[in-house]
Amino acid sequence: MIKVGDQLPDATLMEYSEVEGNGCSIGPNPVKVSEATKGKTIALFALPGAFTPTCSAKHVPGYVEKFNDLKGAGVDEIWCVSVNDAFVMGAWARDQKTAGKVRMLADGSGDFAKATGLTLDLTARGMGLRSNRYSMLVKDGKVAALNVEAPGKFEVSDAQTMLSQVKG
Repeated sequence: MIKVGDQLPDATLMEYSEVEGNGCSIGPNPVKVSEATKGKTIALFALPGAFTPTCSAKHVPGYVEKFNDLKGAGVDEIWCVSVNDAFVMGAWARDQKTAGKVRMLADGSGDFAKATGLTLDLTARGMGLRSNRYSMLVKDGKVAALNVEAPGKFEVSDAQTMLSQVKG
């Protein structure tokens, strides 16, 4: 499992863009993790799935709500990563009103989740291999803080905990 001090895996996530601009076409666009994190401070949080109850009611809304506080504390970008396709993440972004605040990044095949060692097997619940619920503070591509939730919990990967770590 990835730990504090480790470099993020060199994976490619996908982001659905609603509008064309600055090298991004409408639809899914690749986001190379190593390039997108270079020289930046990222508040990254991951969760089991788009449109799921805790994720939609608490996890994403908390980061949207704390956007200004996180930016003010030095976070360049907030990323939400989930094992879903870019179209689903795009629809969820519209539903959660994340535009301009949280980048909704798809880990469609779970390659990023597998590479971090933070997978969650929900096959018995009909969801297959997913990402565990966690958050990490990433500075210039390296993990500066890591908060992994116990199964079924939402206690340490929330936006307030991340904000405390950014300020610390």
